[in-house]
Amino acid sequence: MPSLEEELFPSTPGKFKIERTHHMNRQFHRCFSSSSTMFLWTLFLIALTASYFSFQSFVSSGSRYLTASWGGIQWEKQVRTSAQIHRQGGMSVLVTGAAGFVGSHVSLALKRRGDGVVGLDNFNDYYDPSLKKARKALLSTHGVFIVEADVNDAKLLAKLFDVVAFTHVMHLAAQAGVRYAMENPQSYVHSNIAGLVTLMEACKSANPQPAIVWASSSSVYGLNEKVPFSELDQTDQPASLYAATKKAGEEITHTYNHIYGLSITGLRFFTVYGPWGRPDMAYFSFTRNILQGKPITVYRGKNRVDLARDFTYIDDIVKGCLGSLDTSGKSTGSGGKKRGPAPFRIFNLGNTSPVTVPTLVSILEGHLKVKAKKNVVDMPGNGDVPFTHANISSARIELGYKPTTDLQTGLKKFVKWYLSYYGYNHGKPVN
Repeated sequence: MPSLEEELFPSTPGKFKIERTHHMNRQFHRCFSSSSTMFLWTLFLIALTASYFSFQSFVSSGSRYLTASWGGIQWEKQVRTSAQIHRQGGMSVLVTGAAGFVGSHVSLALKRRGDGVVGLDNFNDYYDPSLKKARKALLSTHGVFIVEADVNDAKLLAKLFDVVAFTHVMHLAAQAGVRYAMENPQSYVHSNIAGLVTLMEACKSANPQPAIVWASSSSVYGLNEKVPFSELDQTDQPASLYAATKKAGEEITHTYNHIYGLSITGLRFFTVYGPWGRPDMAYFSFTRNILQGKPITVYRGKNRVDLARDFTYIDDIVKGCLGSLDTSGKSTGSGGKKRGPAPFRIFNLGNTSPVTVPTLVSILEGHLKVKAKKNVVDMPGNGDVPFTHANISSARIELGYKPTTDLQTGLKKFVKWYLSYYGYNHGKPVN
């Protein structure tokens, strides 16, 4: 008795027994009484198959649209809600780097005064992303929605500008840190140059074009020895790749201002510190190591000269950022075509009172009530500069910028936040 497999697929193809062939012919004849009927059945099966795959594709596309990390009905609703303006004459601001140190403070300040704010951040791991997530959670409680994506994502930026007609962009996303550039130079080019260009392209193509305020850096002054540093000084001697990318950013933004009529304000920040700060900054790492009983490394310059920085408290920086947004003026382009000249400005935002690093350590010791174990060494050739000192006269005149927090007061506020955030009680960790 032949098996079913043998019945359907004979071992010698093409050699059917006569009686089996007659039987199969009768079966086919019953199902398809003519060749035209077979043709119609074939068309029907093809159409049915095509319809099935089209439906599957539609369902799959819809599913991706609804569940993607960005995009979809719910996502657009969150973006629009976060961007809503709640004060007369307010603005709608896209803040890049919103989960960062300065970005989170600026976003919160804008939201509190009634402006619309949408954040953008890629939550990279340059330092502990959990701190960025905590800032995001804080902003969320105040109604600020942060899109998790990279500023190099041109499609995402186009979508954001399609969903919201942003009046302003506060561009704070960047790869920070002077020394890290020696380990990962590509990250600086990716974020500080390519990311900036991607954002400029989105802004110049937007209709209406937003006004742009962005974070340059005091690092652009590089090896400049004239003090205090003025916006009129030459900045063609960068001491680090980080500084070079920020200098490049100033030239790039000038180009977009000149060609496309984008209103652009660059802010040269001077050593920003305070609550929710960056763990890679000296004051932050000093605090951590002092509390843990670990030694701290204090660099000194040539001829044993103490390094000095123009430490600027975060609240003062935020005032400068908001003042820049408020006075930015309008972009003059439309759909990438310039109609007239637009503002292009650069300001120093500092405290204009440099303090030596040993003095910083002494203040921290007083607030922490713990003596630091110090290793004093000569500054290596890693891109750091011996001092910074800001001339802020232009910002005073045009922005009404006036720093009010000295280092003693600012560090006291930082230490209070640090002990609370990391669970310390009287200088000891809480179990």
